[in-house]
Amino acid sequence: MTSTDLARRPAATDAAGGPDTSGTAPEAAAQLPAPVADADTAAGASRAVGRDADGLAVASFVLGLVGLLVFNILLGPTAIVMALLALARRTRRRGRARLGLALGVADLAVLAALITVDGTVVWDLGG
Repeated sequence: MTSTDLARRPAATDAAGGPDTSGTAPEAAAQLPAPVADADTAAGASRAVGRDADGLAVASFVLGLVGLLVFNILLGPTAIVMALLALARRTRRRGRARLGLALGVADLAVLAALITVDGTVVWDLGG
């Protein structure tokens, strides 16, 4: 038999549906690859999630800060959501995520104050 014939031939299975290793089909059992746990892939995925969470924490901080000046009706809730996602994903930058959360809430407080005082959502620093 050639190697292409072995590749085309279905592997023998036992009664439980697993590969038959009882000795009746030794070439079929020899073809099965051994399962290998790839620790590098798992660690790489963990680092990617950590970087994403750190990025969310920084983005929530920046959006909350910018939202104090412009577009607080949009940037405030966005900063809050991003900060909560970063905290849920266990970011290493927890302080920055919490600050982004606080700034997002401050954005909404500024928006509420502007609506209460002027009845509008427009800043007028020129008096």
